Amino acid sequence: MRVGKSTIYFLTILLLASMVLGSGCTDNGSGDGRAVKAGDTVQVDYVGKFENGTVFDTSIEEEAQEAGIYNAQREYVPLNLTAGSGQVIEGFDEGLIGMKEGEEKTLTIPPEKAYGEYNESWVQAVPLEELNMSEKPEVGQVYSSIYGGQFKVIAVNETHVTFDPNHELAGETLVFDVKLVSIE
Repeated sequence: MRVGKSTIYFLTILLLASMVLGSGCTDNGSGDGRAVKAGDTVQVDYVGKFENGTVFDTSIEEEAQEAGIYNAQREYVPLNLTAGSGQVIEGFDEGLIGMKEGEEKTLTIPPEKAYGEYNESWVQAVPLEELNMSEKPEVGQVYSSIYGGQFKVIAVNETHVTFDPNHELAGETLVFDVKLVSIE
């Protein structure tokens, strides 16, 4: 049986193509193709929203301006963190693992993977006389304990101050649109 030059050429190209594809030496357009793993230092742009779409935080200046939450004192740059280290809420940390440079993803994070459920039993009314304060607290003020806990004043009357130590985002399902800017 005789094989022509064009058949040999075709088979050679086919063999080379299968070797390249089989070796993983292709790029899907997302940088070097390396995925984030725990311990990697990454930079991430993000837009944090409530389920109704209201933006509460972002690393992108234009998004902050558009959402009406712009702060001139803040520097709007990608968030720099070590993936899997607990520097951010659990659901955000978990969502970064496996992402590739340039990839965009929407993370929907339930309260148990964010700031926890709101715990009504933590809210406490304290008699003013026990606080030993020179001035009466005002609603909205935040106090810190010697252990680093934060307590927001949610009510004040003639005899008591009511403190709420729950995080302001407790009980909320959070939605983050994230873009992995870089992996180091």
